[in-house]
Amino acid sequence: MDLENQKRVKEFADEYGAENLVVVLGAAEGEAAGLAAETVTAGDPTFAGPLTGVQLGLQVYHVCEAEMKEEFDEAVYDEQVSMMEMVLDVDDIVQEMTSIRDEYCKFLG
Repeated sequence: MDLENQKRVKEFADEYGAENLVVVLGAAEGEAAGLAAETVTAGDPTFAGPLTGVQLGLQVYHVCEAEMKEEFDEAVYDEQVSMMEMVLDVDDIVQEMTSIRDEYCKFLG
């Protein structure tokens, strides 16, 4: 997650409260999604950005997870995501995201 996005997430958490935010990721690989998820839950693991040492514990999901798919209009999801979903290792992404949530998320709903 780049430094500007880290700054935005931190500002939103400060303004609206971390318990009121959900971060939705769309990274193409489990490892990349996991790194971004860890950043918004446990703090920036690269120690380079505004979330260094900041444990927001935010709810975080990947757009291809069942919990997120249920939230979208089916036609919109099909148009915007389903084609990419066919080439992703969705199981790996789900495993990575679940692991991060289980370990670091403070606000599971």
